[in-house]
Amino acid sequence: MSASQDHEGRPGRRNVVTAAGAVSVAAVLTGCGGPKEASAGSGAVEQGGESGADGGGSVLAKTTEIPEGGGKIFTDQGVVVTQPAAGEFKAFSSKCTHMGCAVSSVADGTINCPCHGSKFDVATGDVKAGPATEPLPAAPISVQGDSISLAS
Repeated sequence: MSASQDHEGRPGRRNVVTAAGAVSVAAVLTGCGGPKEASAGSGAVEQGGESGADGGGSVLAKTTEIPEGGGKIFTDQGVVVTQPAAGEFKAFSSKCTHMGCAVSSVADGTINCPCHGSKFDVATGDVKAGPATEPLPAAPISVQGDSISLAS
């Protein structure tokens, strides 16, 4: 086999470098997911949710499951629900505005990102500590009786 024929069967340097870059980006994005579980005292991460009986969205939780001054993270739905004051419920994206990592806990009045330490206010989603500079976007929820649902 000649050198030119041998070279034709191998990927070029540009293809190898491009593929390596794509793998690196995928690894970084996957690594920003954060933990999937946390203890209940620190704002537990919830998986899934029930379907709403009225078709108005997924039931995320009962109001009694969201601690006053804290909250819960619903990984599958990409939201964090908080109760900044008794009977007041808010919801925000669970994706940190700094690098897109999933927030991992709600404690001491803040929603916390494990990747670089950003903290967001449970009442407004505003940045309390960087490096994030943008607040968490609000997410639509509805509270009917003792059920909190994603608004459709």
